[in-house]
Amino acid sequence: MSKPLTPTNRILAQGVLALLLLQTVACSTVSGPDTTISLPGHTPLGAAPPFAVWQHYPLPGKVATKFSMVKLDGRNVVAASADASASMLRQPVRVESADLGMIEFSWMVPSLIELADMAVRQTDDSPVRVVLAFEGDRSKFSMKNAMLSELSLTITGEPLPYATLMYVWCNTCTTDTVITNPRTDRIRKMVVESGTNGLNSWLSYGRNVRADFEKAFGEAPGALVGIGIMTDTDNTQTKTRAWYGPLSLTKGK
Repeated sequence: MSKPLTPTNRILAQGVLALLLLQTVACSTVSGPDTTISLPGHTPLGAAPPFAVWQHYPLPGKVATKFSMVKLDGRNVVAASADASASMLRQPVRVESADLGMIEFSWMVPSLIELADMAVRQTDDSPVRVVLAFEGDRSKFSMKNAMLSELSLTITGEPLPYATLMYVWCNTCTTDTVITNPRTDRIRKMVVESGTNGLNSWLSYGRNVRADFEKAFGEAPGALVGIGIMTDTDNTQTKTRAWYGPLSLTKGK
């Protein structure tokens, strides 16, 4: 039986709740050579039902970021508006390790969060994040991560995902820099955009999931079990906006 959480431990556990929300028992299998992850309210072209649906997850004790479907620049996109807030949209998937290939996504950011520094716990905010959660052997967890996983299990009913990889826009770090989350090394951020170049423009990316995971964690990835988008300003207590285009996964060969 899990012990009751102290106030200090509860605060520590809440720091990883956003990533726990990507973990799911019932996952949809990604099949076929190319699979588009639908925008909320939209079924991807050619996808056979049932297909996983994006879900909004507010975080305990946090103001929720506002997500909405809008038409912008002739395309259907997700608008995110954060005001000292943090929450995410997530969709369960299941892609086995051997099938991991490319992920393609796009976003538009009008301005950076001036005070944000994703390497510092107190200022770990980002205008855009694409978040991937993976299975793995939790027996390899350090004592600290094992404790976080147990605390998370107590609060949410689900353990800490084995590994979480985020694609982010950083104020200062160069592209392809890996930033380890200040709370747990099982969460690592891959910088895909840096500085002010590209603001107010649609930017598109194609990333090799396996290669990025191996660079970030130094090991082969397990199955991909969750994908999400997140815009947050809860640590800096500021405001930001961003827009996300569709995401797509391509099976590896």
